[in-house]
Amino acid sequence: MRARIVLAAADELTNAQIAEREGVSRPTVTKWRNRFAARRLEGLLDEPRPGRPRTVTDEQVEAVVIKTLETKPKDATHWSTRSMAQEMGMTADSVMRIWHAFGLQPHRQETFKLSKDPQFVEKVHDICGLYLNPPERAVVLCVDEKSQIQALDRTAPTLPMLPGTPERATHDYERNGTSSLYAALNIQSGEMIGSLHQRHRAIEFLKFLKTIDQAVPAYLDVHVVLDNASSHKTPKIRSWLARHPRFHLHFTPTSSSWINLVERWFAELTTKLLRRGQHRSVRALNTDIRQWIETWNDDPRPYVWTKTADQILDSLRRYCERINQSRH
Repeated sequence: MRARIVLAAADELTNAQIAEREGVSRPTVTKWRNRFAARRLEGLLDEPRPGRPRTVTDEQVEAVVIKTLETKPKDATHWSTRSMAQEMGMTADSVMRIWHAFGLQPHRQETFKLSKDPQFVEKVHDICGLYLNPPERAVVLCVDEKSQIQALDRTAPTLPMLPGTPERATHDYERNGTSSLYAALNIQSGEMIGSLHQRHRAIEFLKFLKTIDQAVPAYLDVHVVLDNASSHKTPKIRSWLARHPRFHLHFTPTSSSWINLVERWFAELTTKLLRRGQHRSVRALNTDIRQWIETWNDDPRPYVWTKTADQILDSLRRYCERINQSRH
């Protein structure tokens, strides 16, 4: 802005014209014209500001960043602000400001897992194609089972939320049995087909396939996205699928549950019902889950998949390159 004011003055614009064009006041234009006239280019720089001078030099900042990225303390797996401050001879607040400026968080660690499926690329293209361009006269269902859902009850009544005090529950609980939920998410409509069982074997999966067969109109093909569990590939399952040719199974790559959209629905179920739910019996748990599914289907919300297969593979390629670089 300061340079544009000077250049506009060289083009013989008036102070009023420059102020209007730059969206500033006339005194601002006058100030920077006078500063330039008196001190040339140096006049456009900021003058020293009042306050205490810097106590941390650029060299010290660089040393903290390098030490954080390339070393570890002798007595810990990662640096803390205090240990780094002691090592570098500065205050913990200074270390914290440096880390914040460079986005460094030594105290945090995230997890990842890369699929070793030899057909990973083909499966990603297949499933992303279903999501982005579903076949005509067919439904695409994302299927999985959420097993070992525990019916938990706190050992004492939960205290309600009050102004300034969150809801409080005891840290211990009683286990009252488990249930397994088979779920099929319709990616076009967002509707959910659910079935609850005591166990999650091939027998239960076959029953769920029959439930899907009854729920989906007979004139539609059924494309099912599911994982590689052994219960999905038994001779009985294969025999049933052979007798029902409208069913087409699309297996996700190993260690790639993120590509199955029903996992996103399971996350909502956990957050909104299971995590803080209290159930004295499996029957009560199943009743709540069924009611939650009914409520969901009253106003279903489909999840929109936006990434193409090429975008996903390119992202994984860049991530693998970062991993390889970190080894050297």
